[in-house]
Amino acid sequence: MADLTYLLRPKIFDDFVGQQHLVSEGSALRALLENAQVPHSFFYGPPGCGKTTLARIIAAKLDSPFYEFNATSLKIDQLRKIFSQYEHALQKPLIFIDEVHRLAKNQQEVLLPVMETNAVLVIGASTENPYFSLTAAMRSRSMLFELKEHTDEDLRALAERACDKEHLSLEDEALRYLVISSNGDARAMLKLLEFASVGKKEISLEDLKALRPHSLNDGTGEASVHYDLISAMIKSIRGSDPDAAVYYLARLIEGGENPTFIARRLVILASEDIGNANPQALTLCTSAMTSVAQIGYPESRIILSQAVIYLSASPKSNSAYNAINQAQAAIREGDILDIPKTIQQNNKNYLYPHDFGGWVEQRYLSKELRFVEFKPIGYEQKMGEWLGKIRQK
Repeated sequence: MADLTYLLRPKIFDDFVGQQHLVSEGSALRALLENAQVPHSFFYGPPGCGKTTLARIIAAKLDSPFYEFNATSLKIDQLRKIFSQYEHALQKPLIFIDEVHRLAKNQQEVLLPVMETNAVLVIGASTENPYFSLTAAMRSRSMLFELKEHTDEDLRALAERACDKEHLSLEDEALRYLVISSNGDARAMLKLLEFASVGKKEISLEDLKALRPHSLNDGTGEASVHYDLISAMIKSIRGSDPDAAVYYLARLIEGGENPTFIARRLVILASEDIGNANPQALTLCTSAMTSVAQIGYPESRIILSQAVIYLSASPKSNSAYNAINQAQAAIREGDILDIPKTIQQNNKNYLYPHDFGGWVEQRYLSKELRFVEFKPIGYEQKMGEWLGKIRQK
């Protein structure tokens, strides 16, 4: 059985599928590589978008020895051995570290001196933005590059390339499912195609669904009908129609939509459309998201149904959504206010509300601004009434 991910791994930028903002002629990263001036770099993006492949192409172009590690199992002694081996060498090794957001502080500290002297080239990869997990010293010595998930067109081109190389035949419906269900993940797509082709050259939709009965999709790469179904479910919940909402939920489940994607959308809706009218909605949906991730189908359909019905029958308020939008707009438009001295750190004139029965009048903004409007709906009405009472008092 051919390893399609290995066979189709590009060796040069021109063969790279997707990520044109990084690999096309004239792009910043490619220009740096052409001039052999590649900085220490950290690539982040979704699974199967080409982070490791990009590092390998850079190593080949620079003719550098390539060492690949995973931060979860990387040992400091391994790094020191490489540093020692190339201490006086003319070649500079490329050290590639996957899951770089998991690098411990002591591992980062070992890398710092060789990054500073450029004795090695360090490239890291992560499915998460590593900015917050890297120390300031690491960030100042490196560049961050974001990779996007592959588009359906990218995956289709890659699938057709794989079929040509291995003389495989795919029905139209099978090709569509192969692409859409892979959620922008080239590696996952090629692996599915690889195992579906064991012992056969003609691959049907049923062959693919036997190995992957449900989409890996998180909604961003789905066909328009799935966008419409998600939209219909959300709008039905917002419109307090539980029957319609459950119907569209069932359509999504039957269509193979990833249950964790549905759960994440419900968590967002709980704040955006219900908010403080029923604060318990966010708690329930967060619990549902955790449960769904651990349980999966078919049982998670019941959890999703419970959450959808609860949200549909809850009072609705978008005041939290409106408030943060207005506050951000004010900041973007130049409302950058000085913080009143009384609430700055270690100011002795600060009035501690608990010493005054829970509330005391004092200035928190240097200019009066109003973003939050409590609606007379559900629990939010009680919140507004409570604030009104204490201010009057």
